[in-house]
Amino acid sequence: MKIVVIDYQLGNISSIINMFKKIGVDAIHSSSKIDIENADRLILPGVGAFDHGMKHLQDSGLVSVLNHEVLEKKKPILGICLGMQLLLEGSEEGQLPGLGWIKGKCRRFTFQNNNNQLKVPHMGWNVVQSSNYISSQSEPQTETRYYFVHSYHAVCDEPENILATAHHGYPFPAIIGRDHILGAQFHPEKSHKFGMNFLKNFVERPLC
Repeated sequence: MKIVVIDYQLGNISSIINMFKKIGVDAIHSSSKIDIENADRLILPGVGAFDHGMKHLQDSGLVSVLNHEVLEKKKPILGICLGMQLLLEGSEEGQLPGLGWIKGKCRRFTFQNNNNQLKVPHMGWNVVQSSNYISSQSEPQTETRYYFVHSYHAVCDEPENILATAHHGYPFPAIIGRDHILGAQFHPEKSHKFGMNFLKNFVERPLC
């Protein structure tokens, strides 16, 4: 199993690779077209603003490579935090189009008057509702918590693409996906045993 964490100069790449090492999986970070083509699974990390992330991805020259690997070859990919948001069509945060692999956009958290005390960014541990991508088949379903840092959240056009939710003033998508494309708004690399289990399940997920 070859895991490649896409290096476009954004994201907690070393932390992600270290988390894979903890679950006994070799992973490398690379911006090489050859490495991405030869990978069994891809990780798209990311932190920061939407346009900044998309510009870095475009400047890396990897958008066409990723479109081919993910859309045509159906290679499994996991987007993390900003990397998840880039899977969508765009964001209120910027003007550039996203990858558009999942229909929808990102919106900033906006609360009604009774929730004005809630902070943006949403930062810290939060419970994520049960999903097939959280608990392994051999373990009982338990409450799962992940570490979040974000001001914008996904709004999916197709409800079936929302695979798990969390709550910050109102429910928002914590995991989105379709077929072999998966995105997590939280940081599994910062989420201790829950994050380890999540990445382990991504690795063990049957190939499409």
